[in-house]
Amino acid sequence: MSKIHAAITAVNGYVPDYVLTNAELETMVETSDEWITSRTGIKERRILKGEGLGTSDMAVHAVNGLLKKRGIDAKEIELIIFCTTTPDFTFPATANVLADKIGAINAWGYDLQAACSGFIFGLSTGASFIESGKHKKVLVVGGDKMSSIINYEDRTTCIIFGDGCGCALLEPNEEGLGIMDSILRTDGSGRNFLGMKAGGSVIPATHESINAKLHYAHQEGPTVFKFAVTNMADVAAEIMERNGLTADDVAWLVPHQANKRIIDATANRMGVTTDKVMINIERYGNTTNGTIPLCLWEWESKLRKGDNIVLAAFGGGFTWGSIYLKWAYNS
Repeated sequence: MSKIHAAITAVNGYVPDYVLTNAELETMVETSDEWITSRTGIKERRILKGEGLGTSDMAVHAVNGLLKKRGIDAKEIELIIFCTTTPDFTFPATANVLADKIGAINAWGYDLQAACSGFIFGLSTGASFIESGKHKKVLVVGGDKMSSIINYEDRTTCIIFGDGCGCALLEPNEEGLGIMDSILRTDGSGRNFLGMKAGGSVIPATHESINAKLHYAHQEGPTVFKFAVTNMADVAAEIMERNGLTADDVAWLVPHQANKRIIDATANRMGVTTDKVMINIERYGNTTNGTIPLCLWEWESKLRKGDNIVLAAFGGGFTWGSIYLKWAYNS
């Protein structure tokens, strides 16, 4: 009997209409287009506007498009793993909210929180349910409304983040295609350098915590950059070495879109040329859990059955990881 792999059989994405440009940010904080571009590679990012709209609303657009593309009904989905740092609510899980909104009445689900590494962690977790034979259709969603936790008076964070959502469907494959390997890592000592200080059980919401602006994303840029540029590059190189892949074997690198310099460092460590690297950070910024699925969505038409693809990410926690997969279909 052939080994069952979990293969991505469809991808889709959604970004809001509103474009927040570097020029507009220049009117909000002390910064410039040149400064932002040279340090991050970002020119603009999308922002979800509208009363009462949350992360699940972006996911509805992305997932409905995926279902239509794959030609299946929401009732066929068995499990939803929603990777997000900005859930609609502390509870219930945004996965449950999404299931209700799309009519996935036969699915169970939960949220996965691993900051910017979430989608990779979610894919790896979802693959286990496929490989074990437990489920045949697992939906992995990665999305964030980062604008809901960004202080637009803090130039260390407001220039980086945007809103967006992507998703992938995992199904069984017996052709030797799909997720072949993953390396996932965490280091909780990084919590002091990248995270949100209040809003949890340690510092619940109070007038004092709100006035102190503790409910926004906090980042100590130089420390985070140093950790990210090393660990994301190392784990991508490690998964290549572990699977006997050379740079020529790799069709595409799909890096988390945190910073253009980190992306370049990862590609250089792998020996992969720029034409094999998916980069859309200049248009969307860092959408946290959305970056990797949004790349797969935008590049889907260029992907070919059998392509060796490496995904790599780094996020708050610290979290980081890499996945090696063989693409399972031609668009």
